Amino acid sequence: MKRYCVFLLALFPAFVVAQKNNPMPSPVDLINPLMGTDSKPSLSNGNTYPAIALPWGMNFWTPQTGKMGSGWQYTYEANKILGFKQTHQPSPWMNDYGEFSIMPVTGSLKITEAKRASWFSHKTEIAKPYYYSVYLADHDVTTEITPTERSAQFRITFPRSDSSSIVIDAYDKGSWVKIIPGENKVIGYSTKYANGPLKNFKNYFVIYTDKPITLAKTYSDTTLQPGLELSADHALAVIGFKTTRGEKVHLRVASSFVSIEQAELNLKREQGADGFDVIKQKARATWINTLNHVQVEGGTIDQTRTFYSCLYRMLFFPNKLYEINAKGEIVHWSPYNGKVLPGYMFAGTGFWDTFRALYPFLNLVYPSINKEMQEGLINDYKEGGWLPEWSSPGYADVMVGNNSASVVAEAYLKGLRGYDIETLYKALIHDANNEGPNAAGRRGVEYYNKLGYVPYDVNINENAARTLEYAYDDFSIYQLGKALHKPEREIGIYKQRSMNYQKLFDPSIGLMRGKNKDGSFETPFNPFKWGDAFTEGNSWHYTWGVFQDVQGLINLMGGKKQFTAKLDSVFILPPVFDDSYYHTVIHEIREMQIAGMGQYAHGNQPIQHMIYLYDFAGAPWKAQFWVRETMNKMYKATPDGYCGDEDNGQTSAWYVFSALGFYPVCPTSGQYVIGAPLFKSAILNLENGKKIVINAPANSVANKYIKGVSYNGKPYTLNWLSHLKLMEGAVINFDMAPIPNKQKGTNDIDFPYSLSTEK
Repeated sequence: MKRYCVFLLALFPAFVVAQKNNPMPSPVDLINPLMGTDSKPSLSNGNTYPAIALPWGMNFWTPQTGKMGSGWQYTYEANKILGFKQTHQPSPWMNDYGEFSIMPVTGSLKITEAKRASWFSHKTEIAKPYYYSVYLADHDVTTEITPTERSAQFRITFPRSDSSSIVIDAYDKGSWVKIIPGENKVIGYSTKYANGPLKNFKNYFVIYTDKPITLAKTYSDTTLQPGLELSADHALAVIGFKTTRGEKVHLRVASSFVSIEQAELNLKREQGADGFDVIKQKARATWINTLNHVQVEGGTIDQTRTFYSCLYRMLFFPNKLYEINAKGEIVHWSPYNGKVLPGYMFAGTGFWDTFRALYPFLNLVYPSINKEMQEGLINDYKEGGWLPEWSSPGYADVMVGNNSASVVAEAYLKGLRGYDIETLYKALIHDANNEGPNAAGRRGVEYYNKLGYVPYDVNINENAARTLEYAYDDFSIYQLGKALHKPEREIGIYKQRSMNYQKLFDPSIGLMRGKNKDGSFETPFNPFKWGDAFTEGNSWHYTWGVFQDVQGLINLMGGKKQFTAKLDSVFILPPVFDDSYYHTVIHEIREMQIAGMGQYAHGNQPIQHMIYLYDFAGAPWKAQFWVRETMNKMYKATPDGYCGDEDNGQTSAWYVFSALGFYPVCPTSGQYVIGAPLFKSAILNLENGKKIVINAPANSVANKYIKGVSYNGKPYTLNWLSHLKLMEGAVINFDMAPIPNKQKGTNDIDFPYSLSTEK
């Protein structure tokens, strides 16, 4: 036995050295960009694609397995890659804009997607935020990609071949290519987009190769054309050369929405003379620096991978649409008037999704990029006359609500300064009182302002959902107006309209219900009916959409006991549904049905805050239970790792906030509602130099309940945290236990903000 112990002691120094030489991987290397890619139109496990890009970069790159024009541009179940695509796609349902693809091929020349496609295996696929590599079996080629904000570099390893080539596909709907062999260069543009119309829209690109071009051809779709310059509906360029086995050919690629010259400038500025490995290392360092704002420890490796994979997904949209010209000025092509104008511009997000948690996270952890986004919104309004509710890249006619009010108001209320808030406030007032094009403004505004709701029987779809969201948006305007010291005669109406949710509450059933113009409720009524009066959900989902006044909703339901029982019912009820409005089972319905959580439809946004409402009714331990249950059940860093559409970072933001231990139920209240932390330790490194330290040393699978909390060393009983206080820095200690503490957070003084209790 002693000899055995001596042997172990002898090994110990070597073990320590090995640990030092093999430290824990960086968070960036724990990320799985394939999380959520095992999806299809009928069932979403995220509906994501592997985005190889920098945070908020103007351009993303992805391997392309779907045909040109398909929103499902990469799906995990696919066997063949058709090309490597520059993309700006926010979701498959919105599809893409500013796209073209590059595909290396060998042997006989193959132009069409079907013929140039190559079998591949996930076993040879490496996907990192900053790097992608895959082996294309049919061509015996390995393709690697690494990005900058507006450019990328390819490293393509060819076999020995007399006929190695690269197909540059500028896509259909109007494109142009030009090959300049003397400069080893291809230039062109694509005009393809999914949401428009767009004026003067061109995604210009420039491609340099370090291998002399010996073959140069242009094609109109499948037809070979004379000459090296071509404008057509579907233009393609092919360059080729002889290669030796293992020869690496590099492509330097950049694009611009402004001009070819600007694309050249973007390439020169962002790559210079850097080689592939240097750009890769710089991209990795950018990701490390961005991710290091949030450091977590003390969870399982799966939890940590899931956390950072979600954080990665949050750091893309909205993405930069602006560029830096030769004078060093910020400029952008405007999707509203087609002009090149000064200032910031962003695109690719839907506020119906992202006002809930993504923008609150930016305000907490990355406020500097949100300041740029706010300046971009000013330009949206000046150039288009409205704030976008969905931008892709201009106004897109989808979803409901006027949730730009929340995005604008929250940023200022949480401390962002140095931009023209008065113009944004003017935009909020304008959009709140007018109906705009393509979902901008408020549809049904005349009814809403007169009756206090959008009626069910006036041919305005999803009317109850609109009413509930407008009421919260009015609250956001009221909050911003107060902060800007606007007179009561101007902002009082918005406080009054904040209570309009009351007009849709049916006390006979204790749920929200569509209401007719004459004041009667819609009949017949099925609370399990999706759509109709609601948006991608039913009454059991939307009834909780009273972010600004949960106490008021509690009062309508008869008190805390009845309210808590109603919350419990969501998880107890069977996952029945009425899909007659859609005439089919939409994927959101199917995802609720198979999740095993009753009527709780976490895969879509309307109900994602609901779990935290237990904190308003004196039962925070129930929130703690269901938050942990949802994190464990609905998320994993795997291709099927989400429980519905990821949606521009929102579903990921729910996980990241919840794993930290709190969530922004009402973004413009300035409070976060406490759930329960997932990790033993978390540190938020704020941009102002302060830190938020969250300790839960006893955290475990069993210890999911909060026994007690201290805040900066003092006992803390409140069920909420103040944003402004957190920004001063904080140390929050959670004492975790296996059984709930049913005395903590049960007094009215502990409950988060509600408009009904405002003094």
